[in-house]
Amino acid sequence: MSEKQPIAVLGGGSFGTALANLLAENGQAVRLWMRDPEQAEAIRQRRENPRYLKGIKVHEAVEPRCDLDGTLSDCGLVFVALPSSALRTVLAPVAIRLQGKAVVSLTKGIEPHTFLLMSQIIEEVVPDARIGVISGPNLAREIAEHALTATVIASEDEEVCQQVQAALHGRTFRVYASRDRLGVELGGALKNVYAIMAGLAAALDMGENTRSMLITRALAEMTRFAVQQGANPMTFMGLAGVGDLIVTCSSPKSRNYQVGHALGEGLTLEAAVARLGETAEGVNTLRVLKAKADETGVYMPLVQGLYAILFEGRTLDQVIVALMRGEPKTDVDFYLPTLSES
Repeated sequence: MSEKQPIAVLGGGSFGTALANLLAENGQAVRLWMRDPEQAEAIRQRRENPRYLKGIKVHEAVEPRCDLDGTLSDCGLVFVALPSSALRTVLAPVAIRLQGKAVVSLTKGIEPHTFLLMSQIIEEVVPDARIGVISGPNLAREIAEHALTATVIASEDEEVCQQVQAALHGRTFRVYASRDRLGVELGGALKNVYAIMAGLAAALDMGENTRSMLITRALAEMTRFAVQQGANPMTFMGLAGVGDLIVTCSSPKSRNYQVGHALGEGLTLEAAVARLGETAEGVNTLRVLKAKADETGVYMPLVQGLYAILFEGRTLDQVIVALMRGEPKTDVDFYLPTLSES
């Protein structure tokens, strides 16, 4: 890819804006596509995205645009930071523009009814795109404030990994590569569910032991599910698994944690989501994940319990009691074979 070739970032939310800034700081020409003309104008005039990243200066090399077709013209690398509910409808009309391009999903979610991950939707809409996924412990505001951060780019296409590493790797942002796109993407989607429970536990002032137990059992549970789907369990020992889970389940900056915290304060789910003012993918993911776990018979007591809290009137205390009674006796379900076993 020529260094002069512009890079497109689709989605002007907090993560899309933070990533566009990173690219621009690395000397890239960036086109940031957003639906809202007023939001785009605010960036042009004030060099700030006041709705999503108030107080963060948007780099001069980030060009806000509302014309999607024009945004994609001449771009060889496209980052997709759209809400999961909008991804298919936004990309389908411009599928011809994406043919042959490196298209990298930043969105962490699962499509209802199809149980497709975001990269799988892109694969369906643009079969000949070169697809990758970015995931990791990447709180948008901290990235924008230049906190030291690492992420994972996952793709079966080694050239895509190298392209993304060259574009994003910088002084405060380190990019590791993985071939396990499924595992990396599942890690990013599933952890949002457990972040809601972590926020709920924090609001109810549960002990540190309890919160640590919930996070650790969440890791075991999401790994168990992902392996059943075909992912590599070792992926969950890295940034896209335990790394992302820790930050999302322990930081008040996490959107899903905020929703759980609001629930613990007594707000309804609708009020908690409304107060957030941004997409909390974990609520949507919980519904489809619970249905898939039921269908496949994967043991997921935390998912079942959180679903009961949000939609069936159960309490967190009741869920923890059930966890203590019913959890299997083994701690870690997966291990690598020894030389004699392999």
